[in-house]
Amino acid sequence: MVEFFDAVERAQLSDLLDELGPQAPTLLAPWTTRDLAAHLILRERDSLAGPGLVLPGAWGRLAERRRRALALRDFTWLSATLRSGPPPGFFRIGWVRRLSSLNEFFVHHEDVRRANGRGPRTSEQAMDEALWRNVSHAPWLLARRLHGAGLELQWAGTAQTVRARRGEPTARIAGPPGELLLYLFGRQSAAHVEVSGPDAAIEAVRRARFGM
Repeated sequence: MVEFFDAVERAQLSDLLDELGPQAPTLLAPWTTRDLAAHLILRERDSLAGPGLVLPGAWGRLAERRRRALALRDFTWLSATLRSGPPPGFFRIGWVRRLSSLNEFFVHHEDVRRANGRGPRTSEQAMDEALWRNVSHAPWLLARRLHGAGLELQWAGTAQTVRARRGEPTARIAGPPGELLLYLFGRQSAAHVEVSGPDAAIEAVRRARFGM
């Protein structure tokens, strides 16, 4: 039986939203927990505006207008709707849940946790393996704006590595899979990782804008 860790992250994030309420900070300042909940609901439930979460221009502006409208809803409704899961369709497909939805809910769960004084979690082995598979899946996309250096990623404490970008000199980022995922999604200041390599490569990595 396939275990879907996105469901675990969804439930835990929903619990945290209920605990903290609608005005708690997130790593995505000025967004609050209310804004983040609206974002996640729009992603799964607004097929017209949803693509605007990653597409610029008019589509992106439409998505933001609809997200703001959602954020005006009662916070109890937002949390309950998020907890209930996606409607039938694309976001119930297995590979979507294992890849993009796990990434989405893990990263946004940490956006809330870490902005509210909560440190890294210790994940079970199966969760770490699921996150590592996602780290290893096309990391070049999230590192595409890195210039002047190559990049390798290492699951700390193991021999497992993946090349995110070719180039010389090459830097290496080592950490638990979840921390690597946070780094790749642009949460560099919150991610607990070690960056090593030649000085020029380290500087290039620290200057780069990671994420979608």
